Amino acid sequence: MNNFPKFSLTVLAAVVTLAACGKKEETATPAAAVETAASQACGKVSVANMNWQSAEVLAHIDKLILSSGYGCDVELVPGDTMPTLTAMMEKGKPDVAPEAWINAVRQPLDAAVKAGRLHYAAEALKDGGVEGWWIPKYLADAHPEIKTIDDALKQPKLFPAPEIKDRGGIYNCPAGWNCQLTTGAAFKAWGAAKKGFVLVNTGSAAGLDGSIAKAYERKQGWLGYYWAPTSILGKYEMVKLDAGVPFDKKGFEGCNTKVDCDKPVKTDWAKAEVFTVVTDRFKKAGGPAISYLEARSWRNDTVNQLLAWMSDNQATGEDGAKYFLKSQPEIWTTWVTPDVAEKIKASL
Repeated sequence: MNNFPKFSLTVLAAVVTLAACGKKEETATPAAAVETAASQACGKVSVANMNWQSAEVLAHIDKLILSSGYGCDVELVPGDTMPTLTAMMEKGKPDVAPEAWINAVRQPLDAAVKAGRLHYAAEALKDGGVEGWWIPKYLADAHPEIKTIDDALKQPKLFPAPEIKDRGGIYNCPAGWNCQLTTGAAFKAWGAAKKGFVLVNTGSAAGLDGSIAKAYERKQGWLGYYWAPTSILGKYEMVKLDAGVPFDKKGFEGCNTKVDCDKPVKTDWAKAEVFTVVTDRFKKAGGPAISYLEARSWRNDTVNQLLAWMSDNQATGEDGAKYFLKSQPEIWTTWVTPDVAEKIKASL
């Protein structure tokens, strides 16, 4: 209701202008003026372009849809989880964080939402961010008895360690990453060494990815840590093993993530909740564009496949966004109304 007087004056001004401009201009209809005013309601919006691939392509998808579908004036600004969400909480900028991994900042973020400074929109990743130990799908199909981590550890011969005869290998996370600690802790907690396994240090993200690619090329066994969504899981189909135990928050945070953890516990990895977060200013000013951000959600397999295409084609976030909008309308048209969908298609 607060926008109604301003909206009415805009329409009235447009109609009066048309009437004063002679016969040719009279062919324009008041409905066109209404549409123009509605598109302007979105106004300027700043969108965080996070510095990892899935968030980058989502930011560009948002830019294309918000600008072509809703007439928003979109600016992409560099971002990262902690700095972006902190700035949104304290300064009210940027307006939108498309892919906010909120677990690390849940307490202050929930407080900001409760105070009305920020708002949760869609759950950006329906499956959430996923971590754990994985095996290739071809091996899971050939050995349906392997469902859990314990099941895999019963068969070290299926997962040969490179250059270490008669030992199974569990591929670790790159050095310096937090997941290197949690994978090492899980290795201890499950007693993998006593079951015939060694930890395989991959050295880097490229080394970890390369080990999966090599296993696929040779159709060999592979067991190790990975996460989703990522491009590598779009290229090589992997199956996440069930931990067989629930997530133990106290044990995971109290020991399994520590360098000097002597007695790690068996625990699942926490599902990372990933939401779109918007400022109160934009929620109030964004008009119909907010409905899009509240509906825009996709699954990890969709993201994995898109990231794999981007990787294979050395594509930018903008390239990936255009490719997705052109190739998968059956997904994104469910996020918008039919008339908005036609505007977006016309812009591609």
